[in-house]
Amino acid sequence: MTSELARIDAAVAAIRTRSAIVPKVALVLGSGLGGFADELDDKTAIPYGEIPTMPVSHVVGHAGKLVLGAAEGVPVVAMQGRVHLYEGHPPRDVVFGLRVCLRLGAQTVIVTNAAGGSNPQFRPGDLMLIEDHLNLSGTSSVAGPNEDALGPRFPDMTDAYDRHLRALALEAASAAGFQLVRGVYAGLLGPQYETPAEIRMLQRLGADAVGMSTVLETIAARHMGARVLGISCITNQAAGISPTPLDHAEVQETAGHAKARFVGLLRGVLQRIGAEG
Repeated sequence: MTSELARIDAAVAAIRTRSAIVPKVALVLGSGLGGFADELDDKTAIPYGEIPTMPVSHVVGHAGKLVLGAAEGVPVVAMQGRVHLYEGHPPRDVVFGLRVCLRLGAQTVIVTNAAGGSNPQFRPGDLMLIEDHLNLSGTSSVAGPNEDALGPRFPDMTDAYDRHLRALALEAASAAGFQLVRGVYAGLLGPQYETPAEIRMLQRLGADAVGMSTVLETIAARHMGARVLGISCITNQAAGISPTPLDHAEVQETAGHAKARFVGLLRGVLQRIGAEG
């Protein structure tokens, strides 16, 4: 049976035939947010389907490309879209692309998503700095036999979202003239949106935003020793708070409206990472 490391390295070897860039930062770009990768300098875009063993997403709003290039002088690799548990992918496939990015050389991960606001103070278009998460997906990206070459059997999640990176994000937002809201992200299986009763439960558990991604990727990144910054675009108020039914088209539309601030935030964070050497 092929080890997960061998499977990852086969993908890395194929990517290396297309680009020699050694990324410093990996970007996971969620629903409606993938356009940032189109703005990279000296970019090479590789469809997931052209990378051996790379899972392919079929969700609207996820372009399904790996893009290597530079932003603010920092070499990066960007995932334009991700795959999800709710599509039927196993946890190891959900995080496969991110693990490939880290094996390409990235040591910092900026993971983004579109999320519903379970905090009634949040409004569509807000950008939320993820301070912690609740893994309510029912599984883990490190369940099953551990591959010691990738990381330890029991990865510590005390500081899952790096404090220093969070400080850089707050600085970058302030410099760009807006404020980030802050909170806890709850990751659920989906694909159905939550019921009002489930949102009330999540509020009692301390969740400020809810979505169907990110937590497994963060676990895998920490397993491999990478530091993580997480940003949610609040695209709608959650069930029981929103006066209208929830709709994926609304998610994409709101993410599109927030794109300018989102891009400004990413560029500001990357500038600061680059300045640190």
